[in-house]
Amino acid sequence: MTTRIGILGGTFDPIHYGHLAIAEEARAALRLDRVLFVPAARQPFKADQWVAAPAHRLEMARPACAGNAAFEVSSIEIDRAAPSYTVDTLEELESAGLGELFFVLGADAASELARWHAVECILDLARIVVVSRPDALLDVPTLLRDLPGLRDRLVVLEGPQLDISSSELRRRVAEGRPIRYQTPDAVIEYIAAHGLYRNFRL
Repeated sequence: MTTRIGILGGTFDPIHYGHLAIAEEARAALRLDRVLFVPAARQPFKADQWVAAPAHRLEMARPACAGNAAFEVSSIEIDRAAPSYTVDTLEELESAGLGELFFVLGADAASELARWHAVECILDLARIVVVSRPDALLDVPTLLRDLPGLRDRLVVLEGPQLDISSSELRRRVAEGRPIRYQTPDAVIEYIAAHGLYRNFRL
């Protein structure tokens, strides 16, 4: 039987329970053998919005994923020269022969999918798994109109609807407010130890 691999990319600035819940939803619904969390070095659409350096975001993701045997953190995009294009990551993973690829993303990111670099190649390399989020409306007809090739490659899942955002966590840290129960304790400890987000302002 072919191994089924989920890939969840993103900024993870910082990683939180919303990310972990989306990955677990996809793992269970699609019977994925593994889910790779892939922090981006520099995402083209968010180049001016990040605060923590790639190495910090990678190191926060590792302990956050450690409690799930199916989760794994990959430095594939951080090790590669920026910007981080999904198509390059998927091509590298396919070349490694890991198995059938399922690229997992939230409904907010899916709304921009037609603008992604070499998106038609992305559709050839992986199935696209879109997980609903409480802060984003997924317009499937428009998505399919803009990307006809997506029709047979799209899986839509109802997500766990955890209303947590990385930008709100950064704001709360800067304001001295708690973020416990929104992200794993190991992430909170890392943020405190390295003084991340203290001077952050939206």
